[in-house]
Amino acid sequence: MRPFRERNPLPIGIAGLATVGLLAVLAFNLGRFSGGTAYSAAFSEAAGLKPGEEVRIAGVKVGKVEGVTLEGDHVKVKFTSGTPFGTDTRAQIKIKTLLGSHYLALVPKGPGRQSTHREIPVSRTTAPYDVVPALQDASAQLAKIDTKQLSKSFDTLSQTMQGSSANVRGTLAGLQKVSRAVASRDDELSELLKHSNNVTKLLADRSGDLAALVNDGGLLLQEINARRQVISQLLTGTVTLSQQITGTIHENQATLGPTLKNLHQVENILNRNQENLDKSFKAMAPFAAEAADYTATGRFFDVYLQNIVPLPLSVKLPGATTPAPSKSPSKPSDGNPLPIIK
Repeated sequence: MRPFRERNPLPIGIAGLATVGLLAVLAFNLGRFSGGTAYSAAFSEAAGLKPGEEVRIAGVKVGKVEGVTLEGDHVKVKFTSGTPFGTDTRAQIKIKTLLGSHYLALVPKGPGRQSTHREIPVSRTTAPYDVVPALQDASAQLAKIDTKQLSKSFDTLSQTMQGSSANVRGTLAGLQKVSRAVASRDDELSELLKHSNNVTKLLADRSGDLAALVNDGGLLLQEINARRQVISQLLTGTVTLSQQITGTIHENQATLGPTLKNLHQVENILNRNQENLDKSFKAMAPFAAEAADYTATGRFFDVYLQNIVPLPLSVKLPGATTPAPSKSPSKPSDGNPLPIIK
């Protein structure tokens, strides 16, 4: 067998690229292989069910809805399930939240296993009545009622039944008051129903955002619960630290009291002499500049000392006049400064 290095690299490279491509295709289509077995069910109406929503058995998620299409006089729902179920299984569309989310609930029943080529018939499926269409229908029907005519009808009926028994008259009188109250608030009720319709539509449109908000809130609470012990330790440590600080203050109160009092007196003295301190700092500026000059040449002082040693008296010649003293300081006779002090 030839060594690997002596083989032709072209077929090896082609085989490697083919293997990488096959793995990429499998990775992108992994969901199709792990989604469970495909089934279908017939419903009288879709009831708002959408692809991607959950499929549950006994409250446990076993798959998801793949598609909702219209076939003839019924709606065909395609879904997947990782758990097999019997031939008499019932399928129900249930409301997950009041904001419009749904899920497909399976109630396993019967012997054997449901065939993937036969759909669950309409006789074994149930679709709920959606809340939003119900409110819309109610608002539309109530808007069509002539409340004034209804009030007149109750008034006429009350007058017609005037000679009846006390119970009947009381019932009619109550109905008459109700009809008058409804008639007097007709505009307000109509406006209320319109606003309720808008609110239900808005909640239905924003159901995904509200669900995400609730989910994020749940994650936040889970994180807080996970960090509960750390937060408890932090609060306990804070309480302990405050107790220790309080005890330290009580134990050293006799020392801290005079110290704070003296500190207050020092502060008062500094405040009274603030102007003098400012003058002192201003007068110190030339000295600091000079000190910087004779200390900035190294590890020694560069100082010029003058007239430390007395000079010899000069001989006065006859007829010579004594020179007037000079205002400026005189230098040594040799004109050279004294040695530098290191």
